[in-house]
Amino acid sequence: MTILPDPAASQALLIGVHDYESLAALPAVERNLAGLTRAFTDPGLWGLPPTHCVELPQPSSAQDVLDTLSSVALRATDTLVVYYAGHGLIDPHSDELYLALPGSDQERLYSALPFEWVRRAILDPRIGARHKVVILDCCYSGRALMGGMSGTTQVVDHALIEGTSLMAASAKTRKALSPPGEEFTAFTGELITALTEGIVDGPSLLDMQTLYRHLYITLAAKSRPLPQQGNRNTGGLIALARNRSHPIHRPQPSPKPRTAPKPQPPPKPRTGPVSPAASPTPRTGPTPPAPSPGRSPDPTPDARAEEHPQTAAPRQHATPEAARTDGQRHSGRSASVRTRTIAVVSAALLVAGVSTTLALLNGSQGESDGKPKGGVTEATYNAAVGQVLKPGGKKGGTLKFISAADADSWDPQRGYYGFVGNFARYYTRQLVTYDPESKGTELTPDLATTKARISNHGRTYTYTLRKGATWEDGSPVTSKDIKYGIERLWAPDVISGGPSYLHQVLDPDGTYRGPYKDTSPTGLKAIETPNPQTIVFKLPRANGDFERMLAMMAGSPVKRSQDAKAKYGLRPFSSGPYKFRSYSPGRSLELVRNPHWKPSSDPIRNALPEKISVTITNNPDSVDAALIQGTHHLALSPDKLGPRGRAGMLSDNDRSKNLDTPRSGFVRYAGFPQAVKPMGNVHCRRAVVHAADRRNLQTALGGRVLGGDLAPNLLLPGIKGADPSFDPYGVLKNGGKPNVAKAREELKACGRPDGFSTRIAVRNDRPPEIDAAESLQNALAKVGIKAKVEQFDGARSPDIVGAPAEVKRRGYGIVMASWNADFPTGQAFWRPLVDSRLQLPVGSYNLAGVDSPAIDKLLAEAIAEPDPDKAGEAYEQINHKVADNAYYLPFVYDKYASWRSPRLTDVHVSPAYGGYDFARLGVSGT
Repeated sequence: MTILPDPAASQALLIGVHDYESLAALPAVERNLAGLTRAFTDPGLWGLPPTHCVELPQPSSAQDVLDTLSSVALRATDTLVVYYAGHGLIDPHSDELYLALPGSDQERLYSALPFEWVRRAILDPRIGARHKVVILDCCYSGRALMGGMSGTTQVVDHALIEGTSLMAASAKTRKALSPPGEEFTAFTGELITALTEGIVDGPSLLDMQTLYRHLYITLAAKSRPLPQQGNRNTGGLIALARNRSHPIHRPQPSPKPRTAPKPQPPPKPRTGPVSPAASPTPRTGPTPPAPSPGRSPDPTPDARAEEHPQTAAPRQHATPEAARTDGQRHSGRSASVRTRTIAVVSAALLVAGVSTTLALLNGSQGESDGKPKGGVTEATYNAAVGQVLKPGGKKGGTLKFISAADADSWDPQRGYYGFVGNFARYYTRQLVTYDPESKGTELTPDLATTKARISNHGRTYTYTLRKGATWEDGSPVTSKDIKYGIERLWAPDVISGGPSYLHQVLDPDGTYRGPYKDTSPTGLKAIETPNPQTIVFKLPRANGDFERMLAMMAGSPVKRSQDAKAKYGLRPFSSGPYKFRSYSPGRSLELVRNPHWKPSSDPIRNALPEKISVTITNNPDSVDAALIQGTHHLALSPDKLGPRGRAGMLSDNDRSKNLDTPRSGFVRYAGFPQAVKPMGNVHCRRAVVHAADRRNLQTALGGRVLGGDLAPNLLLPGIKGADPSFDPYGVLKNGGKPNVAKAREELKACGRPDGFSTRIAVRNDRPPEIDAAESLQNALAKVGIKAKVEQFDGARSPDIVGAPAEVKRRGYGIVMASWNADFPTGQAFWRPLVDSRLQLPVGSYNLAGVDSPAIDKLLAEAIAEPDPDKAGEAYEQINHKVADNAYYLPFVYDKYASWRSPRLTDVHVSPAYGGYDFARLGVSGT
C-alpha cells in the first residue's frame, strides 16, 4: 500500500556540484537543489521540515559527503532520500560509477566519490530508516543499478529494509542532459514539475513507480535521455508527494462574493499513454539506403529523410550501390525521435522492471522462432513473424495507414523508400516478384507467366507476359510498356531519385540517352520486344541477380501516353488492383479499386480492402496515438512505433498481443579503416574484435529483443551463403562477453602490448550509435586501447566517413556503421563493403578499405553465377575471409518494433520487404 512518509521522521540530503576546476560547469545543478527543496518542503506536497531537507552544494571532498550523509541518515526513522546532481565518471578498469566533486576529472578518479561508498553508507545497518530512496542525475547513472540497492552482502538483516528505490537519469552508457537556457537539468526539471504540478490521471500519491513511468514517457516524448529504475520489495511504493492534479489534492478556487463559482479548468494534456478514448494529437559510413523492395529502414530505428523533394538534382552515380545518400533513402521520420524508438526506449524498458514488459520481452506471449508455420487465428506477441495471422480474410472495408512522412515519390522509377516499394504493389506490377507463400525471399512470376528463360551463358533473359493484365483504362499491359517504364531510368534530369541497378547492368557504358531525348523507334537496345507478349533482356555481362533487380519497383511498366514525366508521381497510372483516387502531397492519399484488374491475371495480390487510405502527418506522436486509439490500422513505415506508443503497448496485455519485433534486415557494426594506423595491422584489428563487449553493445542499441540478436559474423541471415552459427571469435559461445586474454595476445602480435590510441567516429544524430561507441570505448580501455569518441555531422556522412582521405586525415580508426542490402543477395550485400573496384573518393561504403584480389575474384564468380546456391558458396567464402582479416566488427542483427491493429487479417512479416506484406492485408469489421 502506498503511503506518504512521515515528514517529521524523514530526512533528505541534496548533493550538487555545479562548478568544477577541470570539468564543464553545470549551472542548472545549483537551481536543481533549490527547486527540489521547495518541492519537498511544500506543506501541500510532502511538507518535509526545512531542517530535515539538507542541501550540500559544492562538497569539498568525499569525506565531506559521507560525513554529512551519515549525520542526516542517522536522524531518519521513516524515509531517507539521497539526491546527487553533477558529472558522472567511469573507472575504465572496473566500469564503476564515480560521482564527480569540484576538483575531480577523469584522469584523477581518486578525486571523485565512488558510488559504491554511497551505497554502503545508505545500507549501513545502523541506519533506522524503513524506506530509502536514491536519485542520481548524472552521466552514466544507470551503472548504479548494476549492483542493486541491496547488492552488498554487508547488509545482513534485509528485514530492516522494507523498501529501497533507486532512480537514475540515464542509462549506464548514456550521458545525462542539461539543456542550454533551461532552468533545471532535463531529468530533474521533469521531476520537479511532476512533484509540484502533479500528474494528470495519476494516483493520489506520487510513488516512485508512478514518477518513473511519468518521467520516462515525458522525457521520451522530448527525445531526451531516458531514466532507469530499480526497486527492492516495496521500494516502488515509496511516495514523495501528494498528486496536486488529483481531485482530492487539487487546489479549489475561492468563490467570489455574489457570483457563481467558476468551473474547474480542464485537465492538462495527457502525458502518459493515450487511452483509446483520447483524441489524437528517416547508415553510418555512409549508411546505405532502405532496400527496395520495401525493406525496413534502419531503425536507428529508426528515419533518414529529413526532406522529401519531389524533384532532385540529376543523378550521377558511379555505381548502383552509391545511388542514394543516407538522407534520401529512408522512411522520413525525424531522426531525433525515431532513433530513440528503436534503441534508447527499448533499453530503458528492458531495465525498468515492469512485469508485463519483462514477460513480453522474454517471449512468454508467443514469440515465434521465425520459422515458416501455418496460419494462426489468435493474436500474440510476434504472431505475424514466421507465420500468417488470421488468414482467409474477406473482401471489404477500408484499410487505413498513417505515416509521419510522405513518400520520396510514388513514381515507381523514382521511389526508393522501403515502404514505398511495398505499398506501390497496390498500383504497380513487375515481371517477377517475391513469393508471398514462401515466407522467404524466393522469386515468383507476376506479370510474366514464368520466371526468365535464361540463355547465352546467363546474358539473355526472356519472358512471356500473362494474358488479362490490364491498365486502369482496360487496355492490356504490353512488353513495350515494361520496356518504356525501365527506359525512364535513363532520364535522370527528369526522373531522378530511383535505384540505378538496371541502368548499370543493361547499359554500363551509358550509351542510351533516355526516352525523352532518344526518339528512335529502337530505344534501349538491351531490351527487345518482338511482340506485345514477349520481352527479351540482353546483358553485356552475366549477372545472377538480374531478376532481383527486375523485382524492384523500378522494373514496373509505364504507359507512354500516361507519362507525366516529373509529375507522374502525383498520379501514377495503375496496372495493379487499385488506382489513385486522390493525393494531396504531405497530407493524404486514397486508393480505390481498379475495375479492370482481373484476379485471374494476378496470383500475388489479395486485393481484399475496398479502399486504402493513407494519412500523412508531420507529428510522429500522432502516429502512435492513432494506432492506440484504433482510428488507423498500421503505420506505413513498419518501425514507426515511437516512445509513447511503445509505452502504451507494452504496459497493456491486450495491446501487446498485437506487437511484432522482427529483424529489420540491417546489421550494425564498426569498420576499421586500414589506412589509419595501426588498423592496417590485422592483429590490432583482431585485438579490438576480441576486446569488444558485444553484450553491452547490444544493450546500448536496445537490448536483445528490440536492439537485435548478437551477430557472430557480418553476413545477414537469410542471404545465400550466410551461416548464423559461424562464430570465429566466440561471440555466441561467450554470450557476447569480451575475451580479454585473446585481445592482449593480439596486441602483442601487432607490436602494441600496452595498447594504442585511436578515434571512434559516430554520427551526432544517432543516439543509440553514440551509446554503442561509448560502450566500445569503455571495453577497449580495459586492454589499454584508448579510443576517443568523436561525433560528426550525420548529414555529411558521404564526404566525411565515406571519403577515405578525410577519414585518414581525421585519424578515424573505428567507424560506427549499419548496412543492409537493396535486395537479399550476397552481391547487394558484399560489393559495396569489400569490392576494391567500388572504392570511391567520396560516398564509399568500403569503410575498411578492403583491397583483396581473392575477394574480388570470388565476387566476380558469384555475380556471374546463375545458380544462387553456387553463388552462395562464394559469398560464404567471402564471409570467412572478411572475418579472418577482421575488417569489420559486427554487433547485432537489428530488430524493430511494429504494432498491428487487431482488425487486420492475413498479416505476416515478409523477409523480402522487411515489414508487413501490404499486398496481402485485409481488414475486418466496420
